[in-house]
Amino acid sequence: MQEDEMAGAGIELEKIMLVEDEEDIRAVAELALEAVGGFTLKTCASGQSALATIAAFQPQLIVLDVMMPGMDGPTTLNAIRQQPGFARTPAVFMTAKVQPDEVSGYLSQGAAAVIPKPFDPMALSDRIREIWDSLAPDTHPD
Repeated sequence: MQEDEMAGAGIELEKIMLVEDEEDIRAVAELALEAVGGFTLKTCASGQSALATIAAFQPQLIVLDVMMPGMDGPTTLNAIRQQPGFARTPAVFMTAKVQPDEVSGYLSQGAAAVIPKPFDPMALSDRIREIWDSLAPDTHPD
């Protein structure tokens, strides 16, 4: 990634990749993040699609559904981590499975945060910004 921007250092988040297999959820999140939040968003319906387009899009943050057919969120994140330049790109899981042991499991798999589903579309972009602002400067690639 050819950016000298760092999360948590007052740098504004602009580009988000959303990986979500449910079309309705993807549409609501797209509206929430683009229209309400003003982000540039790339949506992907599968982990495979995310892997195919991530290098061209160069997201600053990745939001992943946990339960998807084929490649689930954790598997997709692991594959993204293997892509050149994305080993430290912050990722957030969105899931209905938010028991404390499940959340700690997602965090131990490399997620920066977990957003519970269903989410409030009007608050989603603010929550994403809070997560971005809380990241340590060294979590974002140089």
